[in-house]
Amino acid sequence: MISSSMARRLRVYVAAGLAVTGGWVAPALAAGAMATGGLTSQPIGHYDFCKLHPGECSIRPSNLAPAAMTDGLMRKLLNVTARVNAAVKPMSDMDIYGKDEVWAYPDKGVGDCEDYVLEKRRQLSRMSISLADLLITVVRKPDGEGHAVLTVRTDKGDYVLDNLTDKVRPWDATGYRFLKRQAIDNTGRWVSIRGGQQVLVGAVQ
Repeated sequence: MISSSMARRLRVYVAAGLAVTGGWVAPALAAGAMATGGLTSQPIGHYDFCKLHPGECSIRPSNLAPAAMTDGLMRKLLNVTARVNAAVKPMSDMDIYGKDEVWAYPDKGVGDCEDYVLEKRRQLSRMSISLADLLITVVRKPDGEGHAVLTVRTDKGDYVLDNLTDKVRPWDATGYRFLKRQAIDNTGRWVSIRGGQQVLVGAVQ
């Protein structure tokens, strides 16, 4: 049982979060960090992206601590999510490039889920958020389709930025099955997520 004073604080946090963001679940109620496993295969789209941008895939952040969740950080996450979601028109790789699994920055204003993730990651990194806390993540949607989101590691739990919603949600409130994500200590490596299922998108060993 929680104390009456703690209950009051939680009600205040939730009310403030909902009032400001229209759907943010307060950090105090986050489920925590997702459990990751060992190294796993790199998605083929990220492998090809790294060949074009090798400098972006060999970064080893020195500070591996999760970001401190503050009102300021949440505002950044919400603003970047809304801005990128509004600026980029959803379009498949086949329609853009004539082939599947092309990960690229949506500099021409079109892209698919991975491209939204790359742009949000780029913008948040420019705001001095460590790449150890901005992790490209592969999930499976409830309908079985593969999807990519950006996981933001914080000291109040892992949060997800998604092109399918402007809300910033705790990872376990998304309804997704989490499969793999970038390693926190090396931007070119990937780790499995415990409890995940076999990934449905192309990967290389």
